[in-house]
Amino acid sequence: MSSAADYLRERLAQLDPQQLDIKDDSARHAGHAGAKAGGHYVVSIVAARFAGLGVRERHRLVYDATGDLVQNGIHALSITARTPEEMQT
Repeated sequence: MSSAADYLRERLAQLDPQQLDIKDDSARHAGHAGAKAGGHYVVSIVAARFAGLGVRERHRLVYDATGDLVQNGIHALSITARTPEEMQT
């Protein structure tokens, strides 16, 4: 059986990430009312697709890629989205 993190990884593959780290942070939110709807995940993604985009547009690409996972197994995403060039500085 695949986990929500596995599904996230599959969906985010369409952004052609050079680096993708997904951390399940759900344990830190145990007892939070929203946690019943799904887990809390921290996503760090590096992709050339983010070049020339602001933070909001980068996050929109991530949310568009995740589709119905948010609201359906994932309650919250914390996103860090960078370009390969930003990782070199």
